[in-house]
Amino acid sequence: MKLQSLHDLYINELYDLYNAEKQILKALPKMIDSASHSELRSGLSEHMEQTREHVRRLERIFQMHNVEIKDEKCEGIQGILEEGKDIIKHDENKNVLDAAIIAAAQKVEHYEMASYGSVRTWARQMGHQQAADLLQQTLNEEGEADKKLTTVAESLNVEAVRRAG
Repeated sequence: MKLQSLHDLYINELYDLYNAEKQILKALPKMIDSASHSELRSGLSEHMEQTREHVRRLERIFQMHNVEIKDEKCEGIQGILEEGKDIIKHDENKNVLDAAIIAAAQKVEHYEMASYGSVRTWARQMGHQQAADLLQQTLNEEGEADKKLTTVAESLNVEAVRRAG
């Protein structure tokens, strides 16, 4: 796709987000299964449901713009998820593994927040207020997920340190 206008860039980034969300949906079950802390497992499961809604919102936005959905590979999220897969292989200490899962999940959240923030701003600037509202809703949920992960990490990381010593 040629990026000759802000609208072209906006649509291209929406394709990227759509694929990213779909990749995340595939990765979350393994993260949930690998996590041992109940609050972490619960939070990841809840976010998986939200991620399904994020995909539906993006589909609505594509419909609003009368744009055919292209499932183009999001290489950025692919790399972040690959790192997460490598970390999950290390299960020697469950508390440390849970801390690593949180770090991997937060990398995903931060990538998404940066991307959703950009496309939301572009949507507003181009007068696509309904799309901007949907994107803001997702951006808010991604931020909340990140905050929940931080809260879990604050208690979990203390446990990981205590058990390592």
